[in-house]
Parts: sequence; structure tokens; C-alpha cells
Amino acid sequence: MARGGRATSQGVQTGPGDTMQIWIDIRHKEAGVSEDRVRRLASCVLEGLGHPEAELSVVLVDDEEMAGLNLQYLGKGGPTNVIAFSMREGEGGHISPHLLGDVVISLDTARREAREAGIPWEERLGALLVHGVLHLLGHDHEPGTLEARRMEAEEKRLAALLKGWSEERP
Repeated sequence: MARGGRATSQGVQTGPGDTMQIWIDIRHKEAGVSEDRVRRLASCVLEGLGHPEAELSVVLVDDEEMAGLNLQYLGKGGPTNVIAFSMREGEGGHISPHLLGDVVISLDTARREAREAGIPWEERLGALLVHGVLHLLGHDHEPGTLEARRMEAEEKRLAALLKGWSEERP
């Protein structure tokens, strides 16, 4: 990806023998969220999906950087809210089955969407993280398909899990 940020990794112990590796790269100048908070959120998502051993990278960017990634990788103009780059697809995708890939989230778009929906922006951040991770696990949301309904149901289930999680932890 174009600009460098500060990326840190930390192994998160979730159970006997299970350690997930979560990389956090905050590239937004005014993120308003800590690496630790994002890491704990990602850990909760992975646990909720039954992947406590997974490796994941979460990158938080501004709309400008997201627009560049959207054009470069998806051929679409303007920013989007989340893009997932899977490491489980294509040639060599089987080499490291625990390595999921990167979830890139535009914090500007997340905040805008949260404002429009009348919800806390961290709730929207969690929803976008869930959406991205589901894509990394092979879910899709083509309108009118069974897979889209499954993905939506999984998003709702995890949103409820994250809501309970955020109320329990500061």
C-alpha cells in the first residue's frame, strides 16, 4: 500500500495453544482510536467467528488513501468504506491457512456513515471490520443470493456480540 504508517503486531492468547497474530496500522492522522482498542475489537471478531488462531492485518486510512486503493485494486473512483485483501485466494493461498489477509477501513467514511445512521462511530468501525473479515473468510453479498442472506445474518450475530463486548470493556 502506498503510504507507510506505524504497524504493530501482538500475539493475543485466546486459549490453550491458540494465539492470533493481529497487525494494526493506523495511517489516519486523527484516528481517535488506539491500536489496542482496534486489536481487542479484531480479537473479539475472530473469536466470534471461531478463528482464534487467525492472523489478520487491520489498516485504518483516510478517504484520500482509500480512494487510491479503490481505484488501483477495484477500478472504482472515490473512497469506499472497507476493502478486504485476502491471503487465502489464488496461487499459494493454501500455504498458511491461518493467514486471512488485510482489512482496510476508511475512518472518514466510517464516521460519515455513523453520523448518517445516528450510531456511535466505533460501532460502525466494528461493523466494517466484521464485514471485511467475512469477505476474507470467503463470504459474499451479491444481492438476492443465499450467500448474501447468510452473510447478513452473520453480520447481525457478530454486531450483537460486539455490542455486548463494548459494554463490558472500556
